[in-house]
Amino acid sequence: MIGPYLLFSIALFCIGAYGVLARRNLLIILMSLELMLNGVNVSLVAFASRFGAGAPAGQVFVLLVMAVAAAEVAVGLAIVISLFRTKQTVDTHLLRSMGG
Repeated sequence: MIGPYLLFSIALFCIGAYGVLARRNLLIILMSLELMLNGVNVSLVAFASRFGAGAPAGQVFVLLVMAVAAAEVAVGLAIVISLFRTKQTVDTHLLRSMGG
């Protein structure tokens, strides 16, 4: 009964990957990265519930991924705010270089 959870996980990851590769807005790219991380979290929990046999390793990995995602959001939003204040845009094609 792990199939539906893995299909949902794959769908979340693919939607996030499409958002990262196809979009030009930095905020949309950050949200797509979060979708990808949530897809990985769903698959980790599904595998841990199916094959874990009482070991909480999958849930521990999910907590670590959530901590990394929170740090990524904090740093990413700080970078986006800084870029918007200096360049007045969050379009990735207009932000060719990080310098000057």
